[in-house]
Order: sequence, then C-alpha cells, then structure tokens
Amino acid sequence: MLIKLAWKSTLNRKASVALTLVTIAISVMLLLSVERVRQDAKSSFANTISGTDLIVGARTGDIQLLLSSVFRIGHANNAVQWQSYEYIKAQRGVAWSIPISLGDSHKGFAVLGTDASYFSHYQYAKKQHLTFAAGRPFHNGQEVVLGAMVAKKLGYQLGQKIVISHGMGNTSFHHHDDNPLVISGILAATGTPVDKTLHVPLSAIESMHSTGHNKPSRMVARKQDATQHEHEHEHEHEHEHEHEHEHEHEHEHDSKNNSVLLHNLDSKPGDLIGSTTQITAFLLGFKSPLYTLQVRRNINQYKGEPLLAIMPGVTLRELWEMLDIVEKILLLITLAVVLISLLGMLTSLLATLNQRRRELAILRSVGARPWHIFTLLISEAIFITVLGCAFGVALFYTLLIAAQSSLQSQFGVVLSISVLSTYELTLLSVIIGAGTLIGAIPAARAYFYSLADGMQIKT
Repeated sequence: MLIKLAWKSTLNRKASVALTLVTIAISVMLLLSVERVRQDAKSSFANTISGTDLIVGARTGDIQLLLSSVFRIGHANNAVQWQSYEYIKAQRGVAWSIPISLGDSHKGFAVLGTDASYFSHYQYAKKQHLTFAAGRPFHNGQEVVLGAMVAKKLGYQLGQKIVISHGMGNTSFHHHDDNPLVISGILAATGTPVDKTLHVPLSAIESMHSTGHNKPSRMVARKQDATQHEHEHEHEHEHEHEHEHEHEHEHEHDSKNNSVLLHNLDSKPGDLIGSTTQITAFLLGFKSPLYTLQVRRNINQYKGEPLLAIMPGVTLRELWEMLDIVEKILLLITLAVVLISLLGMLTSLLATLNQRRRELAILRSVGARPWHIFTLLISEAIFITVLGCAFGVALFYTLLIAAQSSLQSQFGVVLSISVLSTYELTLLSVIIGAGTLIGAIPAARAYFYSLADGMQIKT
C-alpha cells in the first residue's frame, strides 16, 4: 500500500518530478558516456598495434615516434637511411621487419609506403593479422591497397585509378598526376588507423618524388639549372641553339621517366623496393623476447645515425599516464553534475514539503504512523532516482549509436555498444544509494512534521 501510495503521490507532482528526472537522466548519461569513451579509447589505442616488439625511427620523443608511425598523428622530423634499416634488420634475433614511409596523402587520408611484409606481419588487437575484404596486395609500383574506411567513404572500387598528393592534410598544392595508382585491394575493417590509410609500395613513393613528368626532382632541377646557366653564359646571343638544347634535355628527361614507369609496371611481387634511400620508421619483431632489450640498446647507441627504438606497449602506458589527469578531471566534472542533479531533487522535495503538511496530517488522521510517513517520502526519492537512472541509460545508448561512426572516423575510437559493465552498474548503484540518502533528509523532516501535526496513536 505504501509503495502504491508513493507512486501516485509522485505522479501527482508531474512538473517538478519531470524536471528532476531530466536533470538526473542527463547527468547519468554524461557519467556513463565519459566512462565508456575513456575505456574504449584506451582499448582502441592499445589494439592499434600488437605483436610488434620495437618501433625504430629518427631520434625524437618516444610518444612522438609512436603517434607519427602508428597513429598517423604529427610528423617525423627526420628520416632513417635505408642502409641503416638494412643493417639493423640483419641483426641476430630479428624475425621480421616492416619499413614505413609517410608524408603523402589522398583527400585527407594518410598514404603509407611499405613492402609486402606489411600484410604478412602487421598485427592489431590481440595479434590479429590483416585480411582483405576484396582484391589482393600490391604487386608492382603502380598499385595501391586501401583501408576499409577510405574505400567506404570515397566510394572506391577495385581497378580504379587514384592520384596521390604530396604532404599531409586535406589541402595539397602538389598532386602526383604523372603517377596514377590502380586499386588492387581493399583491407577488411580493423577499427585502427589502418582503415584510414592508403598503402603503396616504397618504389611508388620513390618514383613519385624523384621521377615526376611535370615535377622533376631537386637533383634533376639543379642539373637543369646548371646546364642552362652554362649554356646561357657560353651562347648568350644564340637563342635558337639554346632552344634546341632545352628540347633535347626535355626529351632525355621524358625517356628516363618512361623507362622508370615501365620498370615499375614490369616489377615482380618481390621486387618492390626500387631505389629507396630513406624511410620514416620501421617495425621489428624478434624470434624471442630476450633479444628485444639487447637490440633496443644497440639501436639507441647506433653510430651510423641518431636512431630511437621504443617498445609500443611501454610507450602506450606512458601516454595514458600523461592523460590520466585529464581522465580524472572529466570524471570529477561528471560526478559534480550528478551531485547537482541529486541536490536539485532534494531542493524539489524540500520545497514541496511545507505544501504537503496538510496531506501528511490527513494520513496521520487515518492511522498512518510516523515511520509510514518516513517510508512514503523516501520511497518517492528512490522512485525518482531509479527512473532518472533508467532514462539516463536510454539516453546513453542513444548517444552511443549516434556518435559511434563519427568518433571512429574522426578519432579512431571504436565505441562498443554492449551491456553495462560491472563498473558502470556500480556507478548506477552509487547514484541510487546517494539518491536514497538525500531522500532521507526530507523524509526525516516529514517524520517530525507528522509528530507535531498528527495525532499520537497508542497501541
């Protein structure tokens, strides 16, 4: 009877109860959303790379190297010489290596130059290998493999030709129109930056940067300038001869370009290196974990050039330790919002308590005891808190569904739409418990009101 009476009493105050429900629901939604994003962001970052023992690049900060080589965030200040890569990957204990070359883009998506070992040894999540949703790996310097999100967002299919742009970002003033690439494969979705990456052979990167038809390399440009300067100095007044010389030089340059392109088209699956001289970084896997620390120390002390070797798992933990203060601040802000909403419920109950003294007196007159009044008021607080939590959970899942695709495409965070975890259920229990304690304040006042205004019933 008390529960039924508490429910009807709650419905009788629709306006104030509805306002309190909305504030509690929004605060619960924010609390659960912050916690789910925090957990899934950490999981997404941890699942980006797996099974890789070392990441090696030019000497810089550990986190900067990790972000640039794995997450495509930021830029590497220097490159690694190809000779250094060849020397290190030949060291004892190295099972496999993956070269990485970054710096180009296509419509805002990063372009990664690598070789066939990338598709064989790169792992993500819990040592899952890359798989193809369609097509195959590249077999020559004129092919490209797309990540799942690149193909989906741009609507690309196998066999289409695309043009790579120089530089990272959405805007580029230098397009490699002379080296179009044919899509040979599309990778299955991984939920990692791989989905937002175009993968090309290292030979394609070298070809685009050194043998463009319309954009000659710096070395060729310098030779042209020197030749032209010498030619103008010796034959200052012979314009016809100068024109003939430039025509011959241009013809020679085009012949070299055609020969390089034919070489790339005729290359075999295993011949994808070309004349690469520099790479951005490379990944290493070892036959035994015992080699990791030894090779890492040797790389950091390498005299050929300043290099840095990092362990991905250790650096990821350092990254999250740096962000730990941000997590705590977000959690404190959300908890403050929850507390404010519960205080709003307390204010509402206390504000209406004086107006309900007549109602409480009538209940006492028909036989209700003081503890009945106490139970009635605290039951109303529990009803409001539980309903607010229920609506908050509904809003939480609605927000997850709405924000899932945008968070994955913009930040690479894959939100899991699953049942509430034990920790999340614990948070809800704490909120309901706090609501019950706060509801005990007006219930206690109503208890004493009933003693002052009602009749004492003797047993």
